[in-house]
Amino acid sequence: MLKILVFLLLISPLIIFAQTAQKITAENITGDIFRYENFSSKYVDARNIDVWLPAGYSKNKKYAVLYMHDGQMLFDSNSTWNKQEWGIDETISRLIKEKKIRETILVGIWNTPKRLREYMPQKAYELANEEQKKAAEKFGISEIVSDRYLKFIVEELKPFIDKTYSTQKDKKNTFIMGSSMGGLISLYAISEYPDIFGGAGCLSNHFPAGNGVMINYMKTNLPSPKDHKIYFDYGTETLDALYESFQIRADEVMQQKGFVKEKNWITRKFAGDDHSEKSWARRVDIPLTFLLKE
Repeated sequence: MLKILVFLLLISPLIIFAQTAQKITAENITGDIFRYENFSSKYVDARNIDVWLPAGYSKNKKYAVLYMHDGQMLFDSNSTWNKQEWGIDETISRLIKEKKIRETILVGIWNTPKRLREYMPQKAYELANEEQKKAAEKFGISEIVSDRYLKFIVEELKPFIDKTYSTQKDKKNTFIMGSSMGGLISLYAISEYPDIFGGAGCLSNHFPAGNGVMINYMKTNLPSPKDHKIYFDYGTETLDALYESFQIRADEVMQQKGFVKEKNWITRKFAGDDHSEKSWARRVDIPLTFLLKE
């Protein structure tokens, strides 16, 4: 009995951190999605993780991996709060079929009630003056834990994905993308972990958080332009109407740090687009092609 008890104690961490997948079926989903519910972490609260596999996925091939934030908004508008979705599965499938991008696995990381705290770049916030910190707090941001969120992705989620699926593990084939605050944390991720991520897609990047503190952070922390790609865009309606002046300042920093437009950096303005999944879905083929092109 004692030996059995000792054995159970020894394997219990493995039981606790074991992750099991459930295949998600829906009429409007292209490809296969496997959901890991309440994916556990020692850094952040448990959350769902969706792994999308392209048609014809095979262990005999190696795939690039794109990590995306706000994972519950990517695939199925029937289950989202605003009945909108990125339609990312259809777009990636089409681009792969057209041979415009390499074959890619998509990992959708669901957000939690701590979304703002996890997505606000922590070291950028620490550089902020009192006025900027007050602006962030007014927006609802306090007790930031984004460094822990990135550790979760880099130290726990990515090793799990690389072990479970047939992936290209290097930074040339590892990308991160999101919109709004998800864009901000994607820019932070490639800056904090330049050896992990080779490209970042930042749609409707929410630079106004903390009144532009991330732009100051960019001046000394952007990754090397030699082997990294960064994509920005913004619309002109609803919340996106606030972004242009901030993006112009960010673009100046990109130029100063040696990034070259249309080569390793893109910024696009989409007149008439608002701050919504519907708008991001219409144009997501652009950052996908830029980051993942063959």
